[in-house]
Amino acid sequence: MIGIGGSTIDQELKAIVPSAHLVEPIKKEEYQARIQKACALMKTKNIKVLYLNAGTNLYYFTGMKWNSSERMVGALLFQDGSLHFIAPEFEKGTILDFMLIEGEIHCWEEHESPYQLCMDILTSKSLTEGVIALDESTPFFIVDGLEHCKGRFDFINAKSITATCRMVKSDAEIAIMQQAMNITLEVQKAAARILRVGISAKEVTDFIHQAHIRYGIPSGSYFCIVLFGVDSSFPHGVKSPKNLEENEVVLIDTGCMLHHYISDLTRTYVFGEANDLQRKIWNIEKETQQAAFDAAQLGGTCAMVDAASRRVLESHKLGPDYKLPGLPHRTGHGIGLDIHEWPYLVSSDQTILEAGMTFSNEPMICVPNEFGIRFEDHIYMTSTGPKWFTEPMKTIEDPFGYSS
Repeated sequence: MIGIGGSTIDQELKAIVPSAHLVEPIKKEEYQARIQKACALMKTKNIKVLYLNAGTNLYYFTGMKWNSSERMVGALLFQDGSLHFIAPEFEKGTILDFMLIEGEIHCWEEHESPYQLCMDILTSKSLTEGVIALDESTPFFIVDGLEHCKGRFDFINAKSITATCRMVKSDAEIAIMQQAMNITLEVQKAAARILRVGISAKEVTDFIHQAHIRYGIPSGSYFCIVLFGVDSSFPHGVKSPKNLEENEVVLIDTGCMLHHYISDLTRTYVFGEANDLQRKIWNIEKETQQAAFDAAQLGGTCAMVDAASRRVLESHKLGPDYKLPGLPHRTGHGIGLDIHEWPYLVSSDQTILEAGMTFSNEPMICVPNEFGIRFEDHIYMTSTGPKWFTEPMKTIEDPFGYSS
């Protein structure tokens, strides 16, 4: 197999030239534009207030990176675009330090109720009733606390605002994701070159982490799954991964985080000589992934993409539906600030595809007690249709396309 084995960990790490610095982070003006879009949606839906909990949604709209914990930290966004941050009093200085988009800070002491504080803020804005949209990732304890003092307000899921905004990426977001994908693809190629009989999954995982760091990603790998042989038939891995043997399937799924946006690529190939079954399933996987890409057209739905991949599998007597041998999960998932976000390529998702949407294309084929084959590349929708972030695998003899 071309590009598989023949190198060493030291050689590959020394050859890496950093490239993460070649793309800029999101600018303040874009966060402000996101807030404006959210406010416009709130007005059309007659939503008085949007609550953003610490985590991805708070960061997406305000640029404030704060992890969710047992203490309520978040922000209320009103229709007029004003932001009111909520935080423990002892965190006020840190909140000010992290603040990118200015807003008033309201603090609560440890013995006080942050939920009543939220209601008091609404009262100060002359609001006593109406619809409040709660960040869909808000922990139950916060929702429960708000429920006990909500008065005449009604709570709804904020997904109609958060997902609507986040599903459609800007040019700046796509540029960051493209660079992250480029880096991870090069790491995947290097990981293939270090393989040898007897290498452990941990050695490969550690190398991938260090390689991402060498490319300029301080946090290294965002995640990493390395599977050999029969282990590859389990989509998200096994408790104790085996070492690599000759003529085995290799499945590596990994990614990194660049300016808070995530890459996620899976490459599957054979170390040594492919047998007839490995070759057959590998080629069907390629056909299936291409069918999903071809079905990802503007105006179509996510469900249509999932259906297209399953039709190919069924034509080869695989499946149907989620039955094995076949595809045990959805065809793909949205990606951005979260590794799994809207939209989802699954039969129940009728989201209409539009320019700016980004999602994985990974119709894995699992053959129980044998192996699994997963090609995972990502797509971004343009005004003329789908585009690959990364070029798919080529042939089983030359998976990375060195000879093309």
